[in-house]
Amino acid sequence: MGQHPRRLPPPHPPTGERSAEVRLRFAEEARAARPDLAELCLLVGAAADGSLDDTGLDAAQMELDALAGRLPFRPGGPGAWAAALRELLGERCGFRGAPADYRRLESSLLHEVVRRRRGLPILLSVLWLEVARRAGAPAYGVALPGHFVVGLGTAEGERVLVDPFDGGRVLDEEAAGALVADALGAQGMPGAAARGLPEELLEPAAPLDVVARVLNNIRSWAAARPERSDVGLWAVELALLLPSHPARLRYERARLLVGRGDFAAGADELEAYAEVVEAVDEEAAERLLGEARAARALLN
Repeated sequence: MGQHPRRLPPPHPPTGERSAEVRLRFAEEARAARPDLAELCLLVGAAADGSLDDTGLDAAQMELDALAGRLPFRPGGPGAWAAALRELLGERCGFRGAPADYRRLESSLLHEVVRRRRGLPILLSVLWLEVARRAGAPAYGVALPGHFVVGLGTAEGERVLVDPFDGGRVLDEEAAGALVADALGAQGMPGAAARGLPEELLEPAAPLDVVARVLNNIRSWAAARPERSDVGLWAVELALLLPSHPARLRYERARLLVGRGDFAAGADELEAYAEVVEAVDEEAAERLLGEARAARALLN
């Protein structure tokens, strides 16, 4: 895999049986006793990219295995692991991010991050985690507000934070605070850079929480591009397959369906969501039913 792959057209989702198969596999993996983070993120990619078949999924997994095989055997404590991963992934292989990556859907798809060696902080962190895990490193994700990073060691004991988006730069807690302050702006966490971060923000992120955050990023990307409402729809539908998700996602799905001209399905979803909402907010439920009637009025 070269470090400067040619630009390909934006991916488009699969249809028919392949789409249904990907969603079924995603739902089953999400409900497994120990969900596989790499598998779930690759299935997100398969939902996005109709050209990604099972051979492509296997190839991405094998590349992660191959990268792990290039790491030294048990180099030492968290600091030694951080240095080994940075030297391999950040320096020799060139995995890192840039501001332009936020504008590309591929930056949120693990198979494309493996291919392009570029991506968003959370996807680069997933790659680091999966390579580290395969090599036996004590690694976990840290879902900082506005910027995902990787912890090596244990949350309770000796640990090192690294930023895969910056090629694996080691972060002390003050630097992590500065990263969050920069990501959120001056009003996001006042004084974070000076005092470091609250301990609860440094807890390991569960795999399903990581996947939910990946899907949130994709939904935000699509929301800024009305012409790619297809992306917003499959992303919200995958999020609804996670065992725990906000009920309001059903409203988002309904609005997307109506916006795409599927007025009957959108109205059905609005009515179903109104039943959920009615128990706590009758006025909101009535507004939803009004939206459903308006959607049905658009049917010819």
